[in-house]
Amino acid sequence: MKSPLLSLPGAVPAEGVDEGVAAHYGELFREQRALADGTGFVDLSHRGVVTVTGEDRLSWLHLLLSQHVSDLPAGQATEALILSAHGHIEHALYLVDDGETVWAHVEPGTQDALIAYLESMKFFYKVEVADRTAEFAVVHLPAGSIAEVPEDVVVRETPYGRDLFLPRSDLESYAEKAGPPAGILAYEALRVEHHRPRLGFETDHRTIPHELGWISTAVHLQKGCYRGQETVARVQNLGKPPRRLVFLHLDGSEVHLPTPGTEIRLAEEDPDGRKIGFITTSVRHHELGPVALALVKRNVPVDARLVAGDTAAAQETVVEP
Repeated sequence: MKSPLLSLPGAVPAEGVDEGVAAHYGELFREQRALADGTGFVDLSHRGVVTVTGEDRLSWLHLLLSQHVSDLPAGQATEALILSAHGHIEHALYLVDDGETVWAHVEPGTQDALIAYLESMKFFYKVEVADRTAEFAVVHLPAGSIAEVPEDVVVRETPYGRDLFLPRSDLESYAEKAGPPAGILAYEALRVEHHRPRLGFETDHRTIPHELGWISTAVHLQKGCYRGQETVARVQNLGKPPRRLVFLHLDGSEVHLPTPGTEIRLAEEDPDGRKIGFITTSVRHHELGPVALALVKRNVPVDARLVAGDTAAAQETVVEP
């Protein structure tokens, strides 16, 4: 779904998964600084919007999600995952309940598969699931923003800012009042800085929550049974995940960033040395320079010097080995 804000001055369209919104508006670092300072907004209108209504909505979702949501207070934001039977991550939902409806935004293009799964699990519960992507656009206001939020707009407030479920018809008029726009690349740079994983970027077909640190933000370890819980409990109580998320400081003298999927090896080994991980997201940060998130094998020493492709990298621990 192409955003009307791509007509704003300087807008350069994003590619890949984020196609449909602006990558940037001509000044990448200025946009990052604005978000870091709590000004401006990010157009996330390409993300899927799913709602669940009905008196059983919270108790029903509680049975399906990794998060404890049966008693979720109205207005409190949370994150949740849907796992496979083997505990692998299939969906990531960013939720809030407004007292009558659960609102969730999800990765672009994943809403159809998510809704199909939810519909298959309705049984006798009094719930209705709907795709609201065509009606509502997600807009992100950074932490510290004093931008006005229109009346009756549902808001997810988190430590990183506020996500607005804005009527899509109001997107252009709201953009005129919300301050300078920032593109998805600025938003991604701050996401990487804060070590926040993203479905489809830090995940592959075998990722489990422990590997990414999602175990602390999107999984409740004391709740009842849900699909994939056995794997979560087994790894939590008896073992360790096979991989772990790391934050990398990349050699700033390189012209090009290592792309997602770039193999990582130990710097002390020769160029044909064994692969110990791969880049998941790489960005240029306005203060930190070139940085990245990556998945490496759990037993890689935390002080080991790494090489991503041909680029030297120093690691910071995100998930403990």
